[in-house]
Amino acid sequence: MTWVRSGGMGADTMAAPIPELHIDLSQQEPIPPAGVAAALALMQSGKLHRYGETDGKLSPVAALEAAFAAELGLPYCVALNSCGSGMFVALKSAGVMPGDAVLSNCFTLAPVPGALAHAGARPVLVDVCDDYTIDLDDLARKARSSGAKTLLLSHMRGHICDMTRLSAVCAEHGLALIEDCAHTMGAGWDGRATGTWGLAACFSLQSYKHANSGEGGLLVTSDPDLAARAILYSGSYMFYAAHGARPDEAVFERWKYSTPNFSLRMGNLPAALALPQLGPVLADRGRRWNQRYHWLSQALAGAPGLQLPERPAKEQFVASSLQFSLPGLGREAIQRFLALCAARGLHIKWFGADEPKGFTSVWQHWRFFGEPQVLPNAERVMAGLCDMRLPLTLSESDCQAIAAVVHESLALLLPSGGPNQAAAGQGFSRGPGRPG
Repeated sequence: MTWVRSGGMGADTMAAPIPELHIDLSQQEPIPPAGVAAALALMQSGKLHRYGETDGKLSPVAALEAAFAAELGLPYCVALNSCGSGMFVALKSAGVMPGDAVLSNCFTLAPVPGALAHAGARPVLVDVCDDYTIDLDDLARKARSSGAKTLLLSHMRGHICDMTRLSAVCAEHGLALIEDCAHTMGAGWDGRATGTWGLAACFSLQSYKHANSGEGGLLVTSDPDLAARAILYSGSYMFYAAHGARPDEAVFERWKYSTPNFSLRMGNLPAALALPQLGPVLADRGRRWNQRYHWLSQALAGAPGLQLPERPAKEQFVASSLQFSLPGLGREAIQRFLALCAARGLHIKWFGADEPKGFTSVWQHWRFFGEPQVLPNAERVMAGLCDMRLPLTLSESDCQAIAAVVHESLALLLPSGGPNQAAAGQGFSRGPGRPG
């Protein structure tokens, strides 16, 4: 059985058998020609390190820092070798000491717990709502009980919580907010960009994110002392004056003798690749990503047993991926569903697996934290959570074909419509911690 798309898919629409897909969900668009030309010129010059001792010219990394700071309307930006390095440096620069409690939402990827471990912090994990965002009621409870003074908030897979309400919780409990914006470059809440809500924020330039330099991270802040410490931690030696969006010399004087060099700085080559991907290019990518999210989410609507999260009107997301849940299916049925999809060439990630796989892991896998923390809603939500990248190389017909495979695979498992059919395609309840 299969499905065709003509304004919508449904169980009553029959067509020819679905062929095996030949769609690579990790395929990237080419680097813009300006980035390729800049990279070639750099390789011909050999000046790949960001600091030069004699020429005094603005390096590509410094230019990237200045451009990204201006794009967000913030005074300071520090380029690092990854977003994970940026989060570690942000925690250290914010004054987090070994043993300090730090709050963090449990639904995230391994670089976030890695940054906490790197800083020596004691993680206090916060539960997740049905729509994949942080449970703000659980955050308030754990802020009171843990004594934590820092929140490392992950906008996981681009799902943005009610940032106005989160800011109020942070203010009430004296929490310094550090945002992990690996999945939200160009996104915002109620007209305000992610990365501008707290003390500091970290963005990713990894290939699968919104600007592709292979790897890289950008730390932004309005705090001059945090910025100076981050520049010194990143590995500036005494070349901090060569940074493109930095505080004044006097701020460095407060920190340069007490801040170690962790050698986490970005080189010129990834900066040269990334710089032409900001501005209009980034905005255009956001529009095209959301178009693909709309195509696929519309085509998935009505699939038996499948639920998509609600996206509030105030959430200006940039959907480089799509998540859905199969709350009525048990583990064996989900494994069978994934196998059916894979047999047709559609490889879907699953957060409910017993073992970490590829980029995908959950808090029970992070044994370096000690005994797994009890997170009742997360256990239920993660058990049925599926995840797909949305590369910009997807066409509308590709999205229709992907949805057809999902529809057919679920129909084979749930031929009578299956559990939650009445709710399928209608979106989740906001779950605990979200206003109605």
